[in-house]
This record gives sequence, structure tokens and C-alpha cells, in this order.
Amino acid sequence: MSWKSIAFDWNQARAFLATVEEGSLSAAARALGQTQPTLSRQVAQLEEELDVVLFDRLGRSLKLTQAGFDLLDHIRAMRDAATGLSLAASGRSQAVEGRVSITATDFMATYALPSILKRLHAIAPGIEVDIITSNEVQNLLRREADIAIRHARPEQPELIAKLVNESSAHLYAATEYLDRIGRPERLPDLATADFIGFDPVERMIPVLNERGLPVTRQNFKFISASGSVYLQLVRQGLGVGIMSREMAALADGIEMVVPSFEPFPIPVWLVTHRELHTSRRIRLVFDLLAEALSVGWDDLLREHGVGQVTAAHER
Repeated sequence: MSWKSIAFDWNQARAFLATVEEGSLSAAARALGQTQPTLSRQVAQLEEELDVVLFDRLGRSLKLTQAGFDLLDHIRAMRDAATGLSLAASGRSQAVEGRVSITATDFMATYALPSILKRLHAIAPGIEVDIITSNEVQNLLRREADIAIRHARPEQPELIAKLVNESSAHLYAATEYLDRIGRPERLPDLATADFIGFDPVERMIPVLNERGLPVTRQNFKFISASGSVYLQLVRQGLGVGIMSREMAALADGIEMVVPSFEPFPIPVWLVTHRELHTSRRIRLVFDLLAEALSVGWDDLLREHGVGQVTAAHER
């Protein structure tokens, strides 16, 4: 092999790939934790080493050239190989210490993780945890997180998924709101009710319509991507919300609306990468999360001053 033919380094290729996938030099610099001039210099060095023009500079915007497009798959393959190397090395780390990142919704991160991590710290104080609060599906294949708590089973064969619990989502509203509009007995009675929506609400509407709820975009007066904010909007009497029983149990003055409504199943999946599952520290965190989440929410919510999750809201 001619080693001299490889004149560029991975940082230059990574800078180019990040610029393409993030859409701009500034966004790529933020994603990589670098300054924009540094990133721009790395891209320019890659162009010089390869003797090609990767981007056409149009004012402040960049347009990928044909040469850049032709090289893109090769550099993505380099990225995947580098990620695979990192995963394999992490998977063989046997130290029960170091950093583990967990991604979960803000509701799960606020009301479930803290008490679980308290137990973890008592068992393995050398483990450090990064909590990534997001409703988006983090890409475990690219190491955006080591462990994910999700409500859908991933399809990638490289990932290990374990169903640790199941809950359900129902229609809820504040007592004061129902006192104003009356207590609907059938789903058609909610045609003129105000609803609280999860972002993006456009995905919710056809699903609700299929289940017999005659709602349109006009019904959704308030929208949020945050579970904590969503709960407070319902609690303030601003409309009907679709919430899990556990979320509804966190607030007084909330009632189930049309109890005959077929609830949405909410599975709780714990997910990690197949390679990472052989790491002792990640396996320890994974197993502790699985044990705690499989027991149920009563103990976790009780630590927040909430009683058992019962039918108290199902009036």
C-alpha cells in the first residue's frame, strides 16, 4: 500500500462531512465544538490535499460541487468505520467508571431518572451520567447517546432493545375546564373543545380522527414539545390533553375525559448499541434502568410527593 497517497487527516474529512450534514459552516462548527474559522480552514486544507473543489462559495452560502458529492459516500464510510472502532473499544472497556449518556423525554428525565441515578451513584460512584433531554429519536449508531429510553422499538439490527414497561395514554382535562364546557360523554361531544397538542401536532390529528375524535387544526390552541409544559397547560384549564396515567397523577384537579375512549398504548423501551452492551459500566446502567422502570411508576412518583397511580382521576 502507498501510505504517502493518504495526505489528509480525519479532522479535515470530518469538517467537510459535518458541513454537508449540518447545512452550513456555522452549524457544523457548533456541532463539533469548534470555531467557524477553524472548521473553514480544515475544509480548505482537505480541498488542497485532494486537489478538488468541494463547495462553490456563493456569498455566505455553500453549494456542494459534483466532486464533493462524489466523495461524500466515501467520507461517510470513513465516519461509520471510525464510529465502529469507537464502539468496539468502548464495548471492551471493563472499568465500572467513566461517562454514560442517557437520552429520554423531559418528563422521564424529570420524574424517573433522578431517583434511579441516586441508586446508581450509591452502587457505582465512579460512573458519570450525561442526561440528554429530548423528544427526538437520538441516533445511537452515531454515539449521540449510549442508552435511550424510547416509546417505540428501534428497527436497526445493531441495536439491543428491551421492553421494560407499558403504560397507556388517555384524554384528560382540568376540572375547572370541564366545569365550563360540561363533561362530554361521547367523542363527538369534543368536536368544539380546545385541545393541547404535542409538536408536531399535524401528526396527531389523523391518528385522533381514526379513533373517532373529530378534531381539526383549529381545535389545538396551545402546542408544546415539552411534556412538563404540556402538563401545566392542561392543569391551567386551557384544553383537553392526551397524557399517560403517570403524567396525570402529577397534578391535582385533573379528570379523565370520556373514559370509554380507547387509550393509546405507551411501551417503554430501553435501547443501547450491541457493542456497548458489553461494556461493564453501560451494562450496569442499562440493567439498573431496566429493573427500576419495570417495577412501575408508583415508587418513582412517590419521591415527588405523588401517591399511587390509581383511578383517582377517572371520575
